[in-house]
Amino acid sequence: MNWLVPLSDVKFDRAEIDAVAAVLESGWLTMGAVTAEFEKEFAAYSGAKHALAVSNATVALHMACLALGLGPGDEVILPSLTFVATANAVRYTGAEVVFADISSEQDLTISPASIERRLSPRTRALMVMHYAGYPCDMDSILALAQAHNLPVIEDAAHASGSFLNGRHLGTLGKVGCFSFFSNKNLSTGEGGMILTDDDALAEQFRLLRSHGMTSLTWDRHQGHAWSYDVVTTGYNYRIDEIRSALGRAQLRKLDANNARRRELITLYRELIAVGCPSLTLPFIRHAGVSAAHIMPVLLPPGADRLRFMEGMKARGIQTSIHYPPIHSFSSFAGKFRGAEDLPVTNEVAAREVTLPLYPTMTDDQVNLVVTAARSALEESAL
Repeated sequence: MNWLVPLSDVKFDRAEIDAVAAVLESGWLTMGAVTAEFEKEFAAYSGAKHALAVSNATVALHMACLALGLGPGDEVILPSLTFVATANAVRYTGAEVVFADISSEQDLTISPASIERRLSPRTRALMVMHYAGYPCDMDSILALAQAHNLPVIEDAAHASGSFLNGRHLGTLGKVGCFSFFSNKNLSTGEGGMILTDDDALAEQFRLLRSHGMTSLTWDRHQGHAWSYDVVTTGYNYRIDEIRSALGRAQLRKLDANNARRRELITLYRELIAVGCPSLTLPFIRHAGVSAAHIMPVLLPPGADRLRFMEGMKARGIQTSIHYPPIHSFSSFAGKFRGAEDLPVTNEVAAREVTLPLYPTMTDDQVNLVVTAARSALEESAL
């Protein structure tokens, strides 16, 4: 469909085109020198000791679970209001997910109080997700984790360029996992990054990423090795040079693009307060600096969400839902602890709608979205 205002939009320019062309001209496409530079630059930007580029955020989460030794009989506490990959990464290892509630309609991140109620002798890790790029209550979560000797995995898929107390999200826990999917703030189409300050974990990630091999094709091409050993069961979770080239170009634009996203959210909030006061706006007050990945709103109780979204579609405005809660999916329903007690998640998930947001969006387009929302709200209440 030719949207008047799409949900997200990626605009590449000569920086990305030239970076990709340089890779093609080099003749080396698989993971090599460009990827190494991307990793070095992302580590410097985030302040992490180690950054390893991978094929997507799902595999980053899987590697985190594997390297932390999760397996059958273990439990990992995580939110249900997140993308399904968060939970699937745990299930890949044979461990079980335990669902915790989110904090409130104002804070759609995981509730530390709910985490504490879910703790059991089988709890082996906490996995938090920085929804829309807004920081979870990391002080409380890290205090809980320390008290119970639990590692914290940060699902920072939304959080490229988010900071809390001067530290980049994804560097506060044991491991941080990032997504560079096509709609993310830093986009390579597919791709991800895993961060850690732990040398031993970083070495495990290197092995897990490439079949458990002790040297890479690039190493052998450079004459640094002629053969390899396989020391563990690994995977093909590598990124390629084209996507790393895109990532380097995108990283240079990240701060400016995120600043524009925050400007647009400020404008949205001003216009919605006047034109659509019945909408609830999460994260009006929040800690840290958000990457402002998406623009979630909550419809008033009783509003017909499908009718609202169809009304927006009729006016050329694309909307979405972030997210259908994981515990409601057929593959998860009734199978995992915690799902029976998620009142805030259930309420928010029934009313949430995501409005368009991207750095090249104009102020006039924000006005169009809010004007359309006002009319669609009136129709959804009939």
